[in-house]
Amino acid sequence: MNDLDTLFRIAKSLLIQLIETPSISGEEDKTADILERFFYLNSFEPQRIGNNIIVRNNKFSEAKPTILLNSHHDTVKPANGWNEPYKAIEKDGKIFGLGSNDAGAPLVSLIAAFLYFDLQENLPFNLLFIASAEEEVSGAGGLELVMKELQEPIYCAIVGEPTSMRMAVAEKGLLVLDCTALGVAGHAAHDTGENALYKAVDDIQKLRSFEFPHKSDFLGAVKTTVTMIQAGTQHNVIPVECTFTVDVRSNECNTNAEILHILEKELSPTIVKARSLRLNSSKIELSHPLVQAAERIGLELFGSPTMSDQVFLPTIPSVKIGPGDTLRSHTANEFIFESEIQQGIETYIRLLENLQI
Repeated sequence: MNDLDTLFRIAKSLLIQLIETPSISGEEDKTADILERFFYLNSFEPQRIGNNIIVRNNKFSEAKPTILLNSHHDTVKPANGWNEPYKAIEKDGKIFGLGSNDAGAPLVSLIAAFLYFDLQENLPFNLLFIASAEEEVSGAGGLELVMKELQEPIYCAIVGEPTSMRMAVAEKGLLVLDCTALGVAGHAAHDTGENALYKAVDDIQKLRSFEFPHKSDFLGAVKTTVTMIQAGTQHNVIPVECTFTVDVRSNECNTNAEILHILEKELSPTIVKARSLRLNSSKIELSHPLVQAAERIGLELFGSPTMSDQVFLPTIPSVKIGPGDTLRSHTANEFIFESEIQQGIETYIRLLENLQI
């Protein structure tokens, strides 16, 4: 099993099984079954929490630091334009299929690396592997649930997502705000009332020009985007209420709670409510041994604008890295190059071999 060609064949076979088994977020029980059975057949004792599969290396020792390897096995719904989303088609060195790129390839590459290190003697750390559910919807039944139940110390984490094998040392968080501007009803033909729609437009203009006080070296500024607006009941009535939705991509300089407080003050008296505060940005110190190991093997470091299960590891130093291209994610006829899987397995192994803790 130490042979990279053998590990690739195992990873490829598992990926094909996963592609051909529908696993939309919240409905990924069948792929959880496949992964659970895979680890049993490879002489492990997997634990299952919901549709999350947890497994430890066989020489696990409480005296050693633990490294978490995580990726997800759920997918989004097939986008318009898919031919056969649940058929793994091999063509021109590629494997097509829903979830092949996001995050099937990172998942099976991490599993291959996990198998490789399980056979190593005198491993200086433990490996805890978690194949998580509900990542695509940031669901409460995914990694968040697992981390609450495990309650064990973890030294650092590697989260597998398609990053073209660049290492994300920071990633943006997400904050969705529902805003309500209030006015006073009146007849459109008269100079009466206060138009809530105009107030909302003023608020939106404020958001377009507003700059947060802190800018991240890797993630840049906090990004606010108004994505929805609704007002009015009929053409001749001044709207008394206008609601609009703001998509906020946060950086590590402020928590989502702090960003909410800042925008509440900026948009007052408009009512600003957050749907959730739990999806915060993340960042690892560049001096961390995991980042130092990446630099030793020549990996590129960057800040990621997309979110992952890292949001559920707020107190654990973590990075995001994996085979595949993020621009292929969620697209029709998604694919992964076989060579990317091979590179992923090899790079994960080299990264962990160069980790000095």
